[in-house]
Amino acid sequence: MDILLSTLEVRVLGCLIEKEITTPEYYPLSLNALTNACNQKSNRDPVMSIDETTVARLLEDLRYKKLIWKVTTTGGKVAKYKHNISAIHQFSLPEISILCELFLRGPQTLGELRTHTTRFHEFKNLEEVEELLQKLVNAEKGPFVQKLPREIGRKENR
Repeated sequence: MDILLSTLEVRVLGCLIEKEITTPEYYPLSLNALTNACNQKSNRDPVMSIDETTVARLLEDLRYKKLIWKVTTTGGKVAKYKHNISAIHQFSLPEISILCELFLRGPQTLGELRTHTTRFHEFKNLEEVEELLQKLVNAEKGPFVQKLPREIGRKENR
């Protein structure tokens, strides 16, 4: 099943994954909390300014693709949203950490990924990151990531 996501859909999905791991006490997220997460200035590249109406439309698109769920809680007045990334694959915490980081900051080198994922999962070394990326490239339902050519002036691939 090929699922194509827009840049904004990737941001929404990445924010849901990030908040589930880093702030589970506030997860699932309300529309307002998710909009704030999408527009967060730290741990994001590029920094975006997405309005609540756009986030609501993106949530509907992602619901249609079965990548998020709308949940209601007993006594809750506001609908909340959670990701359903497991609908496409049973990702391990290290795998979901890499994907989340790529969703939030875009293409990165092995070193950048290792550094930026420490708030989700601690990788021992660059070889572990590279091995995991290769696994995501060769996954049966994948590829979930792709190696990009080296940029001019950079010595590492992203």
